[in-house]
Amino acid sequence: MDRIELQKDSLFIDKFETTLEKEGPFSPWELFQMTYQAELTTMAPSFEGLKSLDYLPHMEFLEHQISCANQVIEEMNGRAILADEVGLGKTIEAGLILKEYMLRGLVKKVLILVPASLVNQWAKELNEKFYIPAIPHRKNYSWDQTEIMITSIDTAKRSPHREHILDIDYDFILIDEAHKLKNHKTKNFAFVRSLKKKYCLLLTATPVQNRLVEIFNLVSILKPGHLGDYDSFLEQYGKDRKKIKQDKYLKQLVQKVMIRNTRKNTEFDKVKRKIETIWIDFKKEEQDVYSHLQSVTEVFATFSKITLLRELCSSREACFLSLQKMMTSNEKVDVIKPITDKIEQLPQHVKAEKAVEVIKQLGDEKVIIFTEYRATQLYLQWYLKENDITSVPFRGGFKKGKKDWMKQLFENHAQVLIATEAGGEGINLQFCNHLINYDLPWNPMRLEQRIGRIHRYGQQNDVHIYNLAIRGTVEEHIMTLLYEKINLFEQVIGQLDSILAELNINDIESEIQSIFSESSSTGEARIKLDNLSSIIKLTHDQTEQKEQQYGN
Repeated sequence: MDRIELQKDSLFIDKFETTLEKEGPFSPWELFQMTYQAELTTMAPSFEGLKSLDYLPHMEFLEHQISCANQVIEEMNGRAILADEVGLGKTIEAGLILKEYMLRGLVKKVLILVPASLVNQWAKELNEKFYIPAIPHRKNYSWDQTEIMITSIDTAKRSPHREHILDIDYDFILIDEAHKLKNHKTKNFAFVRSLKKKYCLLLTATPVQNRLVEIFNLVSILKPGHLGDYDSFLEQYGKDRKKIKQDKYLKQLVQKVMIRNTRKNTEFDKVKRKIETIWIDFKKEEQDVYSHLQSVTEVFATFSKITLLRELCSSREACFLSLQKMMTSNEKVDVIKPITDKIEQLPQHVKAEKAVEVIKQLGDEKVIIFTEYRATQLYLQWYLKENDITSVPFRGGFKKGKKDWMKQLFENHAQVLIATEAGGEGINLQFCNHLINYDLPWNPMRLEQRIGRIHRYGQQNDVHIYNLAIRGTVEEHIMTLLYEKINLFEQVIGQLDSILAELNINDIESEIQSIFSESSSTGEARIKLDNLSSIIKLTHDQTEQKEQQYGN
């Protein structure tokens, strides 16, 4: 090996000695003191603790958020899955971690990949809360020259962006909604895996949804080889997601790269959820149509009929449009036509009348209404306007700019936001604390996504949830046998994923669909649904005192 020669730079010493010999000129003492204090301010005396907290006095961080940032930086070397439950502040944790690395001089080049609808929201939060100069990508922006860029994976993986991005050495990569990378066979996974990165954060509230291999795929993005190779992992653990709880060694390995806080183990719940179920009775005309539709057996499969009954509980329009589509492709027009004729004669929907009554009782308070159906959304827009209530729609078909516009209109002008399920993802609406579940989803996890839009970090007031349900209908079955029996609104929902894993149920919505489609009558479906909720409640009661599936 060749010798390494060290050369000393004596230029400063030579100049200093010459100045001493000539007795000057020296800098003023005051200037030296200012320089010294400036150095002390910017210098990190140790690598322990968060220096960024001193630079963000306007922010009030929760204990679990500070603990998370500390753990990622000091124990996980900046590569981690942040898997807190919805609303606990994963964005805040990520911003704090990024700010800390930037202050320490360890991060300059940053790429943030988020759903397209959340790009502007991320830019706003990082700029306003953390003073991080992140900018959304635009067509004329250079990947090379922009230090902190926010974009969607769909944009980033397309040419010519892809080639530029893969050629850059990033200091920090952040990916929101990372559960969408769970399949290692997708282009999104391959693209993210190919990114050159020093630090990396993956944000998701559902790190394991169906199969255990999903967590393997996420971890392999952060630390390839940490859980071994794909084949040996499958051979040892299989695909059963319960293994992550049962196998202590696997659990320890996952905990080295993943942090999951739940509402149960944090001090988050100073803001309370106040749940109110509002029972409604159909008007006689509506009940007649419901009974008629329920009695028809020769045209509709059981599950199709259940869907139509759910739509009729939502609005005349939703059910009418579905029946019209059926008539175009079904020979039994003579059976369906009398039902559509009756629907056309129905008065204003009883549930819409109740929603208006609730809104007017709240005065000028802002309200979010969630519905399952686009037709109901359009009907409610019209009906609220007829009752002098201002509203704006929010749905998945809107482009990113229009979603931002709708949110801004809601915050500054309209009293009501009428959202379909797309409103349950990503957007933060802490300025509102009243939510009407106009239609209940069959998947309670989607309900948690909805409530998480307002019951989240930054909410100052108690959150009021109003659940509308019509007696004597399929809605009553879902409400009483699923939600109320196991108290999903208030306590179990945060642990539901763990409970379903215990029962080997991959997707509760699919389970409920199977119950209805395989039942010969709504009575039989009700009995099966009652059995399902009993099993869930029993499992919850048995595991309530046990350790959480992904504890710290």
